[in-house]
Amino acid sequence: MNPEERLSAPIVLEYPFTRTTGPVIGAFMTGLREKIILGIKRDDGTVLVPPTEYDPVTSKALTEMVEVGQTGEVTTWTWVENPRDQSPWDSPHALAMILLDGSDTPFLHAVLVEEPDHMKTGMRVSIKWKKETEGHIQDIEGFVPEKENHA
Repeated sequence: MNPEERLSAPIVLEYPFTRTTGPVIGAFMTGLREKIILGIKRDDGTVLVPPTEYDPVTSKALTEMVEVGQTGEVTTWTWVENPRDQSPWDSPHALAMILLDGSDTPFLHAVLVEEPDHMKTGMRVSIKWKKETEGHIQDIEGFVPEKENHA
């Protein structure tokens, strides 16, 4: 064979199937549509958010869904000055790990603030829902800082 020649064949890359969400992720998505956050309880009593079908440590099947809070604490964060084209947010924002009240694992999402000076580890945030929800992670528009109580 001549080194300039290449063997080639046409190929069509496709995924001709539909994947269902299953009972755990399906319940999580339904919760989002209803503006609630669901986690899943492990045998040791800790709660994972988002929920998984299997315990990441023991591999045991998990089935007990529990509602967690819509507020939480920022455990760590980074600032996104120039969101990428595929980002759901088109303005600067923080991406944060948020430990929702009642959960034992942090949840990654955006905190919608205008500048990094408005962010700090340990701050309290709450969910800002879209007006119309459909059962998708983007039903959560982002998180916003909780108002400080000055009473």
